[in-house]
Formats: sequence, structure tokens, C-alpha cells
Amino acid sequence: MWATDSLWFEIAVVSVIFAIGNMVFGHFEEQTPKWRRVGKFILFLVITCLISTYAGRSAAMITLGCLIIPLLYIHGYYLPQKKGINGWTGEPKSRYYDFRGWDKNVFKEK
Repeated sequence: MWATDSLWFEIAVVSVIFAIGNMVFGHFEEQTPKWRRVGKFILFLVITCLISTYAGRSAAMITLGCLIIPLLYIHGYYLPQKKGINGWTGEPKSRYYDFRGWDKNVFKEK
């Protein structure tokens, strides 16, 4: 009944990662267009499936695991040291919004 020898396993792993990421860290993407967020998910899904197809499941999972390295660099060094933004909370919000190129006045009427 339960078989993990198909690409559905990779699809499930990537989908769970993105679902949890959006629930926990989605507030950092509040002004990112929806098409871009969906596009990022599809891109990661396609890349993971291609790596799994041509190099094997182990290579695909190792690749996903290696994505922690740039995450730690950006959030642990680049944002705090170079930009003055807390890499885990996104504070101060004004600097974070400037860094992302977003409008700081989120309550303006359209």
C-alpha cells in the first residue's frame, strides 16, 4: 500500500517544507506577489524531481539539506552584519522593508 519508490515522495517532501515554511515564516513575504511565491514552489519542485530522476533520491535530499547553508549565511551573517537587520525576526521593520524594496506605509488606502 505505501510505496516510496516514485517521485510522489519528493513532491510530498518539498510540499511539506513549503507548507510549514509558509505557515511559520509567511509574514516575512507579506508584500511578495502570489505568482512569485507559487513560482518559487514550482521551481523547487521541478528541480528536486529532476535531481531525483537523474541523480537519485539521495542526491535530491542532500541538495535540499544543503540549502540550509545559504540560509544560515544570509540570516546569520549577511542581514545582521551588513544590513543591520535581525535575520530571524526581520527587525527593524523599516530596514527590512527598505531591503526588500517594499512600501513602508502598509495601511495606505488604494
